[in-house]
Amino acid sequence: MAVQYLAANRFGLGRRFDDPAIGNPKTWLSRHLADYDPAPAATAGLAGRATIATAYVEYREDRQAMRRTAAETPMSEEEKGMDPELRRLSRSAIHRHYVEATAARLTAAIATPTPFPERLVHFWANHFAVSADKQTVIGFVGNYENEAIRPHIMGKFSDLLIAAVKHPAMLLYLDQAQSFGPESPFATRVRNRGSRRSPGLNENLAREILELHTLGVRTGYTQADVTAFAKALTGLTVAGLGRGAGQRLMPADAEPGATVFIAPLHEPGAQTLLGRRYDAAGAAQAEAILRDLAVHPATARHIATKLARHFTADDPPGALVDRLAADFLKTGGDLASLYRALIASPEPWVAAPTMFKSPWDWTVSMLRALKISALGEKQNVAAMFTQLGQPIWRPGSPAGYDDKVATWAGSAGLMQRVELASRIAGRIGDRVDARQLAPLVLADALSPETGQAIARADSPGQGIAMLFASPTFLRR
Repeated sequence: MAVQYLAANRFGLGRRFDDPAIGNPKTWLSRHLADYDPAPAATAGLAGRATIATAYVEYREDRQAMRRTAAETPMSEEEKGMDPELRRLSRSAIHRHYVEATAARLTAAIATPTPFPERLVHFWANHFAVSADKQTVIGFVGNYENEAIRPHIMGKFSDLLIAAVKHPAMLLYLDQAQSFGPESPFATRVRNRGSRRSPGLNENLAREILELHTLGVRTGYTQADVTAFAKALTGLTVAGLGRGAGQRLMPADAEPGATVFIAPLHEPGAQTLLGRRYDAAGAAQAEAILRDLAVHPATARHIATKLARHFTADDPPGALVDRLAADFLKTGGDLASLYRALIASPEPWVAAPTMFKSPWDWTVSMLRALKISALGEKQNVAAMFTQLGQPIWRPGSPAGYDDKVATWAGSAGLMQRVELASRIAGRIGDRVDARQLAPLVLADALSPETGQAIARADSPGQGIAMLFASPTFLRR
């Protein structure tokens, strides 16, 4: 069993060139949980919510002027062929916030001394996926991971759930910021004025919380439950974006980018979900529902299945799922306990490295292994991962990126990796000896065949390319 390799790549993000010896893999991973820093240095200089919200408003207000000047502004090669609106977006501050946050995310992943929790950050960000395809969302996605996900991965699942749901990125992505109750004071006022506009209850967020974030599909909830939950969520909106009903009712002192509860938008009265009645008024109603959903047996099994799949196989072992679900229920969703149960379980350790690394995993593990910088100073990290087939924070769906082998094992994706490995090998030349690096990177998964192929490479660069394109390194 290649337990050293599995510890570093299945649980972690690959061995760093300066990592101390792993020793006992389970002890090594447990130490990561204790040493985790939720605020890595790479993220410290990123823009806050107020700056991001202001940048979006400025972008929207400047679009007319940008249209007039677009024809006069020289285009880069990357911008040629873009949709005009995308070209304007690429020159905006909100796009710069996205680009800077993607670069910081990669820097944090390469530098982290606790790669197991860092992998868990990525896992949970994908579980509570938002996608930077919307103009309102693109600037907020990095802040979402850093403020809603990172600080909560070692606490209770309920706190992580609530932080994710209430972040501006989620409220904007799933249109909750524009939702209001059909019988709310605001809707009543609109009808009394004779407006033809239909009061706007939006069920997107409620549905995705039930289907993706908590209970899972086909777990007994009904359309009536979705509607009741959507009504309970009304009133939550985002300050400082300059449009929508909530902006007209926003408190004067609300900071741009803040999540705010606007009582006149909230649907009054009790709501019933999964047979339970929720009488709490205002924002407390949705929070009560979220906390109950967070500890529901179906949620325990849904989370256990996803976590087990990520750390074992497409079809996770039933015994592991049962064990993780039981721990989740016993502790009320204590995530640190769940991770310790995962480490202690035999199932993630008995299989060979069969899980295929995503483009993100593969690139991070490659860059962690190299002592010298393998990317150019002006490397556009966001564009690089788009080329590799896994745009950062852009899965295109609330379901996030699929966590199965077939998703990442296609021939086209493999060719992109081989090309990047070759470019990096050409850049670093003979400054890295793959024969010395292979035992660190592949550890107890290094086969004689792979070792011989690297040793017989025609050049140091070819040896590096062969190492990073080897069948073992492509898997975790």
